[in-house]
Amino acid sequence: MDELEIRSLIDDLRSGTCSPDEAVMKLRRLPFAELGFAKVDHHRALRQGMPEAVYGPGKTPSQCAAIVAELLSSGGTGPVLLTRADGAQVMASLDACPGGQRTPLEPESGRLSTVVWREQAERPWRVLVCTAGTADLPVAEECAAVLRAFGFRPGMLGDCGVAGVHRLFASIDEITDADAIVVIAGMEGALASLVAGLTPAPVVAVPTSVGYGASLEGVTALLAMHASCAAGITVVGIDNGFGAACAVARMHR
Repeated sequence: MDELEIRSLIDDLRSGTCSPDEAVMKLRRLPFAELGFAKVDHHRALRQGMPEAVYGPGKTPSQCAAIVAELLSSGGTGPVLLTRADGAQVMASLDACPGGQRTPLEPESGRLSTVVWREQAERPWRVLVCTAGTADLPVAEECAAVLRAFGFRPGMLGDCGVAGVHRLFASIDEITDADAIVVIAGMEGALASLVAGLTPAPVVAVPTSVGYGASLEGVTALLAMHASCAAGITVVGIDNGFGAACAVARMHR
């Protein structure tokens, strides 16, 4: 349940189209719903402006499907997301709740998916997702799927890392026109500082686990982004495309 639904419920009570008993029944589910294996947080959209998402790893396919169904049954208007889901979790959730949009559409073996139900209407802000290399694309796809869920229509600027910086400068107009930029990079993570030095827009940096031994599975990029000389960068956790998209959504509420 979100703010729009609460306001609608109050209006229905005033007009008499909803009885007090019906309102109580709806509000009874407001804090959370007990499923036995999960307490589904229907109140989160009111508190944070964004609803609870379903994180796939560690859950069975039937558990994922049940949580998605419960979130959709609340009657809210916000998106419902299933993240980092394997094939069995995706199929179980789509069978129980048809209509979800899966990213990537046909994942390669071993690739995890993001599934979105109730994608929001388009918002006016221009968001750009920029990757250092092709190996960063899985994180970028997760980020873009979550951005679309919240109504953004992100542009994608791929494979423009600092080892071939001319590739980045070829898209300078896209960078300077953006209202927010998510920079996704592994190795030494230098791309975030470079992009943040070219634009006044908020920059959210995502370190990835891409790279050779000294990259320490993303730790080097994480520390480099935190130590950036371009002030004001927001840095999320390693491979956390979901968190980067949520950061953009909070900035543009």
